[in-house]
Amino acid sequence: MSTPAPPGDWRPLDRRTVWLTALVTAGVAAGAAVPTTLGLAGRLGLGPAIAWVLAGAAVLITGSAGADLVRWRRTRYRVTTDRVDLHTGLLLVRKRSLARDRIRSVDLTAHPVQRVLGLVTVRIGTGEQSGGDSTLELDPVARAEGERLRRTLLERGAGRTPGHHREGELVTLDPRWIRYAPVSFVAPALGGAALGAVLQVSDWFGAQGRVIAWAGERFREFSPVTVVVIVASAALLAGIVGALGLWVEMWWNYRLEREPGGTLHLRRGLFTSRSVSVEERRLRGIDLVEPLGVRLLGAARLDAITTGLAKDDEDQRGGDRNTLLPPAPRPLADEVAAAVLREDTSPTTTELTAHPPAARGRRLRRALAAVLLPVLVLAVLGALLTPVLLWTALGCAVAGLPAARLLAREAYRGLGHGIGGRYLITRSGALRRSTAALERAGVIGWTVGQSWFQRRAGVLNVTATTAAGAGSYTVYDADASEGLAFAAEAVPGLLEPFLEPVPPGE
Repeated sequence: MSTPAPPGDWRPLDRRTVWLTALVTAGVAAGAAVPTTLGLAGRLGLGPAIAWVLAGAAVLITGSAGADLVRWRRTRYRVTTDRVDLHTGLLLVRKRSLARDRIRSVDLTAHPVQRVLGLVTVRIGTGEQSGGDSTLELDPVARAEGERLRRTLLERGAGRTPGHHREGELVTLDPRWIRYAPVSFVAPALGGAALGAVLQVSDWFGAQGRVIAWAGERFREFSPVTVVVIVASAALLAGIVGALGLWVEMWWNYRLEREPGGTLHLRRGLFTSRSVSVEERRLRGIDLVEPLGVRLLGAARLDAITTGLAKDDEDQRGGDRNTLLPPAPRPLADEVAAAVLREDTSPTTTELTAHPPAARGRRLRRALAAVLLPVLVLAVLGALLTPVLLWTALGCAVAGLPAARLLAREAYRGLGHGIGGRYLITRSGALRRSTAALERAGVIGWTVGQSWFQRRAGVLNVTATTAAGAGSYTVYDADASEGLAFAAEAVPGLLEPFLEPVPPGE
C-alpha cells in the first residue's frame, strides 16, 4: 500500500500494477479463448487446440506483466510546491511537467479490477487543447493516494465563491430516474448495434447464412411489412434493455457535493467508478439539456459550462465529464442549477423573449424541404425504374410531412433569449433543446451573422463567444433590432462601437 511522502519526493506507481495487468490480460485471453479454441479444433482437434490456446494465453499474460513491470520500475512522479513532474521510459526517458497553478482538473477512474485491488487512475489536466501534453496520467495509484492528490492539487488558492448556499451534499441518486433511460436516443442506437452484433458474431463462426435462413423460415408466412415491424420491435426492445443497463453502470452511486474551498465533486459508476472535480471559480454557467423523449416526460439533464475541460479529455471520458445531473425531473434540475450557481432561483427559469413569426416560417420551410427532396428523388426513380419506389415515396410523404411540421413548430417554440441577473440565456433546439445560462462576465466577444434569406426575413443570429463550455452560444433567428439590443444590454460596451447610430427622427 502507498504511504504519504513529503512534498517533492519522487514516488513510484503502485506496485500492484503488475498484478492488475496480469488479471486484465487473463480476462481478455479468457474471452478470446472459446472462439479461438472452436476455430482451431476443426483443423487440429480439440485437445491440441486447447493446448495451443493455453500456451498462447500464458505467453500473452507473461509478456504483458513483464512489460508492465519494466514500466513500473521506470516510472516516477512527484508533487512540488509549484509543479507536478512525471518521468517514464526505459531507453528513451520521457520527462513531463505541469505547473500547479495551471491545473484545472484532477479526475479519478477505477474499472472493476482496479476497484477490487483498491487502485485508481489519476488524470491531471490543464484544460488546454494541446492533446497529451496538457495532461499527466498516473496509472495506477492507491485510492487514498489518488484522493490526496486530488485535494492537494485543487485546493491551491481556491477562494470561497460568493454566495450563501450550503456545502456538502447537493443531490444524490434517485433510482426512479431510471425511467428516463429508455426514451433517450441511446435506445434505438443500441438496438441497431445489437442486431449488427448478432450478424457479426454469426459470421465469425461461419454461420451467418444459417442464421438468416433460420429467420427466413420463421417469418415465411408474414408479410414484408410485418417482418419489418417485428424485427424493429425486437431491436428496440434490445436497445431499451441496453439503455437501462448502461444507465445503471454510468449513474449508480451518483452523488454531487460541494467541498470546502469551492469545488464541485461528482462521483458515479457501478462497476467503473468515476470521480470528477469542477472548481467553482472556473464555472461560467450551466446548460439545461432536454432531449425530445426526456422532455416529453418533464425531465432535463444539467451540464456545466466551465473552463478547463479540454475536448480530448471529454473524448476519453465518454463525452460526459461536464454532466452534473443525469436526466431528472425538471423542477429538480432547476433547483440543482440554482444551488450550483449559488443563486436563489435558477437563471433557466427566466421568462424569455419569443422570436418573430419569420423564424417559425424558416423552420417550417427547412423541415418540409428535408422531407420533400428525398420524396421527389424516390418518385423520379420510381417512374423510371419500378413502382415500388413510388409507393415508398408516398409512404415517406404521408409519414414525414406531419412529423416535419410538428418538429418545426416544436423548434420554434423552443427559441428564446433573455437576461437573468448575472447571466444571459439562450434556448434552441427541437430534438435536443438546450437552455444555456452563460455568465455575462464570461463573454469575450459577439459574432453577428445574417444570410441573404435572413435579411429578407428581418432576422439574424447573435453568437456570444466565451472561453468556457462549447466556446460559443447562439441566439438563432432573433428580430434584427431586438437581437442587437439584447447583445448590447447583456455585455455593455462590447458591441456598441460596431453599431451604426440611428439618426434622430427615424
